[in-house]
Amino acid sequence: MLTQPHLPADEITDLDLILAYHCCERSSGVTKTVLDLNFTLKTLFTNIFKDRIVDDKLIKTYRTALFLPLNVRAHDDSAVIYCGLLDPDYKNFVFSEAIRAVLMVLDLWQYQSGTWPGFVILIDLNQMTLGHLSRLDLQTLQQFLYFLQEALLLKLKGLHFLNAPSFMDRLMMLLKPFLKKQLLDVLHIHQIGSKTLDAYVPMEGLPKEAGGKFKSCTEARDDIIEWVKENQEFFKEENKKRVNESNRPGKPKTISDIFGGVEGSFKKLDID
Repeated sequence: MLTQPHLPADEITDLDLILAYHCCERSSGVTKTVLDLNFTLKTLFTNIFKDRIVDDKLIKTYRTALFLPLNVRAHDDSAVIYCGLLDPDYKNFVFSEAIRAVLMVLDLWQYQSGTWPGFVILIDLNQMTLGHLSRLDLQTLQQFLYFLQEALLLKLKGLHFLNAPSFMDRLMMLLKPFLKKQLLDVLHIHQIGSKTLDAYVPMEGLPKEAGGKFKSCTEARDDIIEWVKENQEFFKEENKKRVNESNRPGKPKTISDIFGGVEGSFKKLDID
C-alpha cells in the first residue's frame, strides 16, 4: 500500500484483502490490480457509488424492486441473489437507483458472510414491460456491467434471466455490447413458467410468487429494508473506501481512461 498512496490504506480491512485474494485465485499480483480497480471504479462511477446512505430514496427503491440474498446455494455451492420487480409501474423504476440498491445489498451481505465459492445472479423479468426497458440508461448499464465483470470481489458463476418476455431479444441487444465471452457463456434465459432454473439453483429457495417455498416477496422486502436500516454504520464506513486520484503515481485516472472516451455519448441514445 505504501507504493499506492492513492488507495484508502487506513480504511482497507483484512476482509477486503481476503475477499480480493480469494476471488483472484490467490494471486497476489492480480489481487492488487483488482482491488485497486474496485476502489477506483467506486470513486469514478458516482451515480452508483457516491454517498451511499440509507435514506428515503433508497427505501423507496427497495419497495420498487426486491434484491434478496437466498438462503439456498446453487448446485455448485455459489451464493445466489434474486432480483425482481415489485412495482409494475415503470414510471416508478429508476435504473441507476436500482443498481445502487442491489450493490449495497451485495456489499453488506458479503461483509457479513465472507468468501463464497462463487456468485450467481437471478433476474426475474416477470413484471418487466417495454416501459421498464425504456428506463435503462446505457451509461449506468455500461458502468454496472464493467464493474460486475472486472472489479467485483467475487467469482461470477452465473447470470440467469427468469420468465423471459416476448421482447427478450431487445433486452439482449442492449446488454450484449457490454458482455464479455466469459459472462455470455454462463448467461441463461428461462422461459415463462419454466422449471429449467432448477438444474442450477434449487427453485424451492425462491420467493413464493416466483414458484419457490420461501417467504412472500412482501415479507422478504420488509426484511431487506429492516436489515439495511440496521446496518447504516456499515455504509458510512464503506463510503470512505475511495481513491484520491491526486495522489495516484503518474496520471490520475478518469472514466475516459476506463472506456476510451466514449462515456457520455450514451446519454443521447433513445430506445425505441
